[in-house]
Amino acid sequence: MIPDEKSTVRSRELGDALRLAMERANVSGKYAARVLAWSETKVSRLLTGRRTVRESEVASLLTLCRVNGAEYDSLLSLAREASQQGWLQGGLPDQLRTLINHENRATEITEFQPNFVPGLLQTHGYAEALLARSVLVPPERLPEAVQARENRKNIFSRTNPPQFTFYLHEVIFHIPVGGSDVMSTQMHHLLQMSVRRYITIQVIPAAFGAHASVTGACRLMEFDEFGSVAYIEQEASGLFLETPAEVETYQRIFAALANCALGVRESQDRIAELAVRLYAE
Repeated sequence: MIPDEKSTVRSRELGDALRLAMERANVSGKYAARVLAWSETKVSRLLTGRRTVRESEVASLLTLCRVNGAEYDSLLSLAREASQQGWLQGGLPDQLRTLINHENRATEITEFQPNFVPGLLQTHGYAEALLARSVLVPPERLPEAVQARENRKNIFSRTNPPQFTFYLHEVIFHIPVGGSDVMSTQMHHLLQMSVRRYITIQVIPAAFGAHASVTGACRLMEFDEFGSVAYIEQEASGLFLETPAEVETYQRIFAALANCALGVRESQDRIAELAVRLYAE
């Protein structure tokens, strides 16, 4: 028997994909266990990414679910890599799917953005103006991309949403994404979101100068059932980091950002003051 191990980003991605394949084929965990001569616990741990698997086991489950072709090959490849920590994931749809799956499982999410409002806090107009300038979004796919970003906000409608902390560099508010009307609406939206009990928004003043995350945006996600994951988003890929040393680095970065950021009320005042001064017209 292969022992249970801590899950990884890849093993959880594999588990989610296998669960989806079982749902499509109308195969229950109980039925899969009986046909494959597995315990139901083994199936459960496989689907939650908490068990190291053999490639042959994944192949058996995929065959049972009538998965073939490119999807079959892709999931077998993922099974071979499932125990590896960290993941540089290319391809925007896959990257976002993995990120959203982790957002939906997180208990705490801390994010720093130096150049634009975080996706979860963007208004429709801001997201549309921002994505319209992306070389990765063809004009005909813009409405779909904006809607996908809107759909991510469903996380705020959960009964128990994660605790969010957003650190926003003051430079963000000086970049007129979409023009004055869009920016004014966006900044007032931030003020409205900042009073929710599970959302903390803090501004890092430009006058502070160099800070702990000068290399760019980053995110740290905390979970009850497995270890923390750091995430770095790039134009065409996303990097998931999960070794203890990597996670500790980003914990230290966010601790340093907390020390240089304005307090919650001061941040609200700064956003309001900038909205009036920069975009009053």
